[in-house]
Amino acid sequence: MTILDPRMNAVAIVDGQAINVRDPDDAIARVRTRLRAGRGFTFATLNLDHLVKLRTNAAFRAAYARMTLISADGAPVAALARDQAANMRRATGADLMRPLCEMAARENIPVAFFGSREETLKEAAIKLRSEFPALKVVFIASPPQGFDPLSTEAAAWGDRIAASGARLVFVSLGAPKQEVFADLIARKHATIGFIGVGAAVDFIAGAVCRAPRLMRALGMEWAWRAACEPRRLGWRYMQCAALLGRIMIERRLLQARPAYSAQVHAAGE
Repeated sequence: MTILDPRMNAVAIVDGQAINVRDPDDAIARVRTRLRAGRGFTFATLNLDHLVKLRTNAAFRAAYARMTLISADGAPVAALARDQAANMRRATGADLMRPLCEMAARENIPVAFFGSREETLKEAAIKLRSEFPALKVVFIASPPQGFDPLSTEAAAWGDRIAASGARLVFVSLGAPKQEVFADLIARKHATIGFIGVGAAVDFIAGAVCRAPRLMRALGMEWAWRAACEPRRLGWRYMQCAALLGRIMIERRLLQARPAYSAQVHAAGE
């Protein structure tokens, strides 16, 4: 699993992975502070799918170990984190994209969209500009199918993004590609901020219908997405459910261990 970096100032740890962003307000504030200071970052939004992939994908683990900011994305991850940080709230890529664009427009920070389909990215840019007229979208591109986020081609895309003047980059390649790509480019272009937003661009563009607000509030967005895309997401969510069960069992065992130790000690006296 991920090796924790003591510099992260974690507020919670879930399945060995540190989280250092408390809520959406904290996320926006920290991104703004770093960009104002000319300091780049990488930002991942942790969910159960990420935790599953972290167990088997070495490149993903390495990228996560270097992430600057990590929030609780999935409802189960946020619930597990609240055992350690009562005020923890979900900060998902889908929920952060609009407020980050609003902040970028207000702060005159040029942004880039990379990933997904180019038509979808352009449609999302049109909608976001209509909401935030001062938003400067200086780069929009979608890599070809089979894109390798660790390739020389990926590095060339990063150079193009940097040459555009973008300071904040929304990466919608899906995990683990978006985090691995962000990590690769951020290490070369240290003044640019990268955040993996997954399907957020599709939601904004209207290419994919997001779960109703009530289902999101109840932590049931996964059920909506699974019903909409059963072939693509069914196996993924089965793996996530299995991991969640394992994490819950491990937590129960850890909680029971002190009581068991105390009973053994008392019996020996």
